[in-house]
Amino acid sequence: MKKSLSSPRVLSPRRVVVTGIGPVSPLGIGVKTNWEALMGGESGIRLITKFDVSDYSSKIAGEVKSFDPIEFIEKKEARKMDFFIQYAVVAAQLAVEDSGIRLDALEGDRCGVYVGSGIGGIGSLEDNHKKLLEKGPSRVSPFFLVSTIINEASGQISIKYKAKGPNSATATACTTGTHAVGDSFRIIARGDADIMITGGSEAPITPLALAGFCAMRALSLRNDEPQKASRPFDAHRDGFVMAEGAGVLILEELGGALKRGARIYAEIVGYGMSGDAYHVTAPCLDGEGAYLAMKRAVEDAGVNPESIHYINAHGTSTPFNDKIETLAIKRLFGTHASKIGINSTKSMMGHLLGAAGGVEAGITALCLENQIMPPTINYENPDPECDLDYVPNKARPAEIHYALSSSFGFGGTNGVLLFKRFEE
Repeated sequence: MKKSLSSPRVLSPRRVVVTGIGPVSPLGIGVKTNWEALMGGESGIRLITKFDVSDYSSKIAGEVKSFDPIEFIEKKEARKMDFFIQYAVVAAQLAVEDSGIRLDALEGDRCGVYVGSGIGGIGSLEDNHKKLLEKGPSRVSPFFLVSTIINEASGQISIKYKAKGPNSATATACTTGTHAVGDSFRIIARGDADIMITGGSEAPITPLALAGFCAMRALSLRNDEPQKASRPFDAHRDGFVMAEGAGVLILEELGGALKRGARIYAEIVGYGMSGDAYHVTAPCLDGEGAYLAMKRAVEDAGVNPESIHYINAHGTSTPFNDKIETLAIKRLFGTHASKIGINSTKSMMGHLLGAAGGVEAGITALCLENQIMPPTINYENPDPECDLDYVPNKARPAEIHYALSSSFGFGGTNGVLLFKRFEE
């Protein structure tokens, strides 16, 4: 296959489409399993099984179940990877297979990889720190650092597919996956790559990470009803539920996708970013950061706010986030806000932190293809401060032409993607 020596000069932005989706989540592995669970309003939240949680205030999470990396990765290589890297590599393989793209098309400098993580290999960090303290420095794994560093997920995927295009990673807390997809959209649009393997991955269900979030009092304490714990926009919400997994997409320049006869889920037409400049964890109280990110995505696409029919909301199930996100939506869309179907798939999956944006971008593309909105489950008690249409408890067929996928993270970092139903 002939390799180009430089990027082509692009005079106007190129169109970018989603042709492959690879989810690894508490609802299952692969598009079919996840989509069926979402449509059925299933919850993947359970009591934590990875370690003893007797002394923790929150004992629940969205664990990836029945995950065997050896089904996808050679055993020798898998042992060198933290779970967040394993999830990313598996999600990338699922996305590549889903796209139907020829592997030789990924080789060379026109395919790039951009997969981030909010926390990275915290599990490997904890394990090796324990070895250091108990057995000395000689027992620390030689693969410790490469299991921990966030960009190693992108690195491993790049090596697997011999992709020599742009290779990067981002670590922007809960906005990571959205930023990775948005930045990859820009990379293709400006001509620096034709294909991007992109998304986010996270493996945060570890003793230290759980203890940290418990100490912040950010997590739901509904331990007796795990499957009802994540209840975005509900009046009785009491915190988010931590989850793990990965969401990876295949993005392609439209011409190349059409030439190979690719299945196209949706087109990405807008991307907006902003900063709250307010607090290290809390969103600004008037919702300006979320408002600006959504506004910029809509402006970037050159569409009217009234064209938006569906929002896959950040919707974490925390008292402040859901109220403030609602304020931001109402500020941008005015009276049209009440006509938009808004949901939070975190009600079923929990919050995958840095992987959430990648998984939710894939879900949004599926919603456009299938013209249906997944439900926000556990919505039982209306909140006067959250008074929009949150697609409660049951999936809803709908005519969707444009849809937003929103992510807002610690440090006040915000990202929003705008997807369009594909039309040639």
